[in-house]
Order: sequence, then structure tokens, then C-alpha cells
Amino acid sequence: MIVVTGAAGFIGSRLLHALQARGYTDLVAVDDFSRADKAANLAGVVLSARVERAGFPAWIDANEARIQFIFHLGARTDTTEFNKAIFDELNVHSSQQVWERCAKYAIPLVYASSAATYGDGALGYSDSDDALPFSLQPLNPYGESKNEFDKWALAQREKPYFWAGLKFFNVYGPNEYHKGRMASVVYHAFRQITASGAVKLFRSHRPEYTDGGQLRDFIYVEDVCNVCIFLMELRKHSGIYNLGSGTARTFLDLARGVFTAMGKPEQIAFIDTPADIRDKYQYFTEAPMGKLRSIGYDAPFHTLEEGIADYVQAYLLKR
Repeated sequence: MIVVTGAAGFIGSRLLHALQARGYTDLVAVDDFSRADKAANLAGVVLSARVERAGFPAWIDANEARIQFIFHLGARTDTTEFNKAIFDELNVHSSQQVWERCAKYAIPLVYASSAATYGDGALGYSDSDDALPFSLQPLNPYGESKNEFDKWALAQREKPYFWAGLKFFNVYGPNEYHKGRMASVVYHAFRQITASGAVKLFRSHRPEYTDGGQLRDFIYVEDVCNVCIFLMELRKHSGIYNLGSGTARTFLDLARGVFTAMGKPEQIAFIDTPADIRDKYQYFTEAPMGKLRSIGYDAPFHTLEEGIADYVQAYLLKR
């Protein structure tokens, strides 16, 4: 069995679709399945079992002999949530329970970390220095929770025989429709252009960046799935890995890509970044990808324009 937590969510559901497309058939989905707005994400995936999130640790204990791999992608990902206790429970404690069972039962594990761990980027974005997470200063409780688990994992004497923590950068693509405010800028731009013919981007509040010139490393979700499956099949070289495209692009580039994919003329305006996230806003992220490349991952990543075109034309315009 291949188990995916956060299975009804964005990346988890796309990974299940990708695994099934590659011929993997004994698939188990773990999530809180009470949200009707996420049900469509699993349409077409044939599952061996659905496991409620709260009972997952006990389920591992009962089924460990049959589990071949766990992708632990379930997490609270809201960067605008500031209740630390929520993140401690969902992103740290529950992840520790999964890790400890994978170590005990020799189950290989890939878990979701985040580029939010890097904070404002002042210390760089290296995934090759295992000491760096102990110095990082994330900008919000979500990033703190992901970094706390990274530090905990690195400090453990008992580890799964293979494990990888993936620092996801700005992931976009199909099945993020339920995420509301936390959906990608690509999705929000598409919806704005559909409704009004125009898109609004956040104004820069730092003089070294022009409006719309803020830079992020955007990665298409299909590339994320390809890397996850590569690591599952390789099962060597444990550690923490960046997972971005390796190239920072501006939000203006992104908006223009959406207009092009939709065949619409550009109309771009700027609004102030909301006050509740302004001081916690990352102006630049870029993933050095040398570590992943060094272990044999040689597939190209979608360019921003290629990813947007596929997402818009193959999914968003057909909804």
C-alpha cells in the first residue's frame, strides 16, 4: 500500500492521480473527509481505503506490514492563521507520530516541509546545510511549525530507513479550488480576469521592488508529483530537499502568463498588501535545486508560462 495524507487536498489529490496514472493501484487516502468542497479532488481515483486523519496513527499500527510508503502531505497551511496551538497539533505533533511509526516499522517516508521556513531569505535558501534550520526565523506560525518539525526530524536518533522532507515553494495547479484565500495567485488571477477582464496584484511596500516586481519561485504541481514519485522509487539519500523550479519570477510575469493563456488583453492594477500579512510577506524566494539534481533527478521543470498554460487551458477553462 502507498499511503497519502492530506489526500483530499491540493497536492495530495494530484499525487494520487499521478500514482494511479503510473500504474500504482494499492492506494490509501488519509484526510478529514468531512469537507464536501474537496470531494471532487478524488474523483476517478480508485482507493483501497479511506482513513480518517484522527485515527491514522492507530491505523498504521494495525496495517504496518502492508504499507510500502507514506507520503505525509497533510497539514494546516494557512499563513494568515496566527493560533500557534493549531499548528503545533496538526503540523508538529501529528507529524511526529507518523515519523515515529515509520522509524519503528521501517516504512519509508516523504513529508511536506515548506519554503516558508526560510523567512525573509536573509540566511539564504540552502537545503545542503543541516545546521541552517536551527538558525532560520520564519515569518509566521505556519513557517515556524514546519521548521520546528524539520529541526526535530534532523535531531532524531531513530529515523525511517529512507526519509525526505520537501520544502515546497509556491505550488500552483489543479485541485486547489477549495483553498480560498490561500489558493495560488494563478488561480485568483484567472478568476479575476474571468469576472472583470482585469487582475489586481499587491503593491510593493519596499523601495527595492517595483509594484508587481516581487519575486517568487513558482512550481507546477505536476512537477511536485514527479519528484515525489522519483524519491519513492529511489529510496536513497535521505534528507531535506528544496522543491521549486529553481527560477524566481515576478508576479507581473505570472499575470501576463494568465492573460496569454486565456487569450485576453492585459489589464493590471495594484492594491495595497493587506495589513494583516504585510509585515510577514516574502518578497523573494528561489530554490537552489542542486541537491535534488545531484541524486539523479534530471527531468526538466515546467517554465512558469508552460505551467500556467496547462493549468488554465486543460483545467480552469474546462471547469
